[in-house]
Amino acid sequence: MTKLAVIYYSATGHGTKMAGLIERFGKEAGAEVRVRHVRETVDPAVFAERPAWRANYEATKDLPEAKADDIIWADAVILGSPTRFSSVSGSFQQFIDTLGGAWAQGKLADKVYAAFTSSQTLHGGQETTLQHIHQMVMHFGGIMVPPGYTAPLKFADGNPYGVSHVTGAGNDEELSQATIDALEHLTHRVVKVADRLAGKTV
Repeated sequence: MTKLAVIYYSATGHGTKMAGLIERFGKEAGAEVRVRHVRETVDPAVFAERPAWRANYEATKDLPEAKADDIIWADAVILGSPTRFSSVSGSFQQFIDTLGGAWAQGKLADKVYAAFTSSQTLHGGQETTLQHIHQMVMHFGGIMVPPGYTAPLKFADGNPYGVSHVTGAGNDEELSQATIDALEHLTHRVVKVADRLAGKTV
């Protein structure tokens, strides 16, 4: 059974929803799935008056936090971060910065990786954020598995680099069916490629 780790940071909850769907789709694809959120590094006082951010913080703060061991455990890893000024969030980057020891020992290499993100607007830096995650994976020596345009549904969501969601100005937009379909396709593709690399019949 392929082991899939979903490592993500979410502020206002969209990433949490996306990670939950990836967990479901991963299990449907026959993988053992471990979901881990990246610890919030922003002082809760900063977002005390932002209901969605506060609600997601309260809902996830006591759940298991992402560790290097979660990536080491996995055959495949799907990484997620919201877009912040065309790149990953500070909390997500801070987690990546803890991986130096595992990286130096080659423990992040030769795994399948993919990525997802969200931003407030359609052209809010989603593609550059995903590409930034890809660059991190190159340093790991990982095997990047983008969705490309490998299924007709990718022409609906239009993102060959990963999966992205537009949160909207009110930060309360529900995930579209196109985004849900894209998450399912990406997850199944990641598990399928990881199975093949392990020599499993798919």
